[in-house]
Amino acid sequence: MTRHTMAGTTLAAALAAGLLLAGAAPAAQAATAGGTFGPHGYGGVRLGMSAKAAKATGRITHKRGTDSGTCTGWELKAHPAGRDAVGLYISKKHGVAMIFAPKGARTPAGIGLGSTRTQLKRAYPKLKTAASGFPYIKAPGNPKAYYAFLLNGKGRIYQIALALDNQDCAN
Repeated sequence: MTRHTMAGTTLAAALAAGLLLAGAAPAAQAATAGGTFGPHGYGGVRLGMSAKAAKATGRITHKRGTDSGTCTGWELKAHPAGRDAVGLYISKKHGVAMIFAPKGARTPAGIGLGSTRTQLKRAYPKLKTAASGFPYIKAPGNPKAYYAFLLNGKGRIYQIALALDNQDCAN
């Protein structure tokens, strides 16, 4: 989560779930992923890719009931997000705007679900904190994107989003 002006800094609402725009419970990631999460995309789906191009990959499926006026909710077929969650959002204006990390995926710096706050700060020393309290950082290697992280009470990451700075799916 977190546009670099923190497009509305309450990305926490969207992060908190790989979430439905309405704000559902955190995603229960069914399948374990692997590979690098970002800085341009994940699983063959790239940030900024049009809905048509993303669908043509054959790697995503539309998640009914998750659409808003500006964005539609999808999931990676290989990594279902769970009943009340999505794996990514596609903006009508910007294309693939936000992707949520499935279990097992790691950023190029080695951060994944379950990483600690200490590991996060070590991997990303220029980490910033949004007004709503979640840590974020410009995605190294992609000047048009950022990573946003949600941590639980024990200081472990339970949600990671990779998003376009200008995404309009979460505020």
